[in-house]
Amino acid sequence: MATYKIMITDGLAEKGKAYLREYGEVIDRTGISPEDLLKEVGEVDALIVRSRTKVNAAVFEAGKRLKVVGRAGIGVDNIDLNAARAAGVTVVNSPLATTVSVAELAMGLMLALVREIPRADASMKQNKWLKKEFEGHELYQKTLGIIGCGRIGSAVAERAQAFGMHVLAFDRFRPKDELCQCSEPVDDLNDLLARSDFLSLHLPLTAETKNLLSHEQFARMKDGVYLINASRGGIVDEEALLAALNSGKVAGAALDVFAVEPPSENNPLVMHPRVICTPHMGAQTHEAQARAGYDIATEVVAALKGEPLRWKCA
Repeated sequence: MATYKIMITDGLAEKGKAYLREYGEVIDRTGISPEDLLKEVGEVDALIVRSRTKVNAAVFEAGKRLKVVGRAGIGVDNIDLNAARAAGVTVVNSPLATTVSVAELAMGLMLALVREIPRADASMKQNKWLKKEFEGHELYQKTLGIIGCGRIGSAVAERAQAFGMHVLAFDRFRPKDELCQCSEPVDDLNDLLARSDFLSLHLPLTAETKNLLSHEQFARMKDGVYLINASRGGIVDEEALLAALNSGKVAGAALDVFAVEPPSENNPLVMHPRVICTPHMGAQTHEAQARAGYDIATEVVAALKGEPLRWKCA
C-alpha cells in the first residue's frame, strides 16, 4: 500500500488524524508561518487546511509533490483554485460537516441581538438589576431575509420557520425551485432588502459577493433592520455598516466574521454598543469538528488513491 506524507496546518480532529495515519505519515504543523509553509510543502503529497492558511500560487509552485489540498470545512476562498488547476492539484472540502453548527450560531446571534442577552448578562455580573432596560423584540411573525440559500442558508430558514418567522430567500446562483421549500423565493435582492426585518448572510466570498452590502444596499433596507453575518466578512462593506449603525438605519448587527481577521485593536465595529461579535467560531463545535476532520480525511485519501470524489472544488 502506498504511503503518503500529509501535512496539517490548522489543526484537525483526532478522528480525522487517525484515519490519515492508516495511509501515511501525518505531519502536524498547526500554526505554521507562510514562510515555513513554502519551505516544507515541497515534501508532502497532501495539505489539509482550514481558513487561516492561505494556499496561494506560491504554495502550489513550491509543492512539487503536492497532489491534493483539503479544506476542513466549506469555504475555499483562502485557496487559489486557478493556481491549483494550473498546477494539476486537486482541491476538496467537507461542505456538510459544519452546516448545523453555523446555522445554530446564526440563530443564536439573532436571539442574542434582539434580546440584548450579552449586555444583560454583563450588567448582572456588575451586580446591576436593569430589567426595565431590556425590552427587546420577538422573532415571531418577523420577516427574515436570507441571502445565499445553500446548505447553511436553508438550515437557517428551517429553524427560523420554527420560530414563526416569514422567510424570504435570495440566491442569484440557484434556480428558484432549488431554494429551501420553507421560504419564499425572491428574484430581486433589493426587494428582499426592502421587506426584511432581519437579514442573514450565507455566501462565499468571491469577486461577485465582495462588498455586496454597501451604502446603496443599506439605504434600501427597512429602518431598524437587524443584520447577522456568519459567512464571510468581506461580503459587508464595514464602513457602510458602521455608518448605518450610527444613523439608526441598522438597529443592531451580529458578526462572526470580519474583512480582516482578527480585526484591528479597538475596531469601531467590534466596540460599537449595538454590535455583538464572536471570533469566527461558527464551525467550532465538538460535533462539527469531528465531522469535518473525518470527512476531509476520507476525501483527501480518496484523491490520493485516485478514487471518486464527493466534494471536488478544483
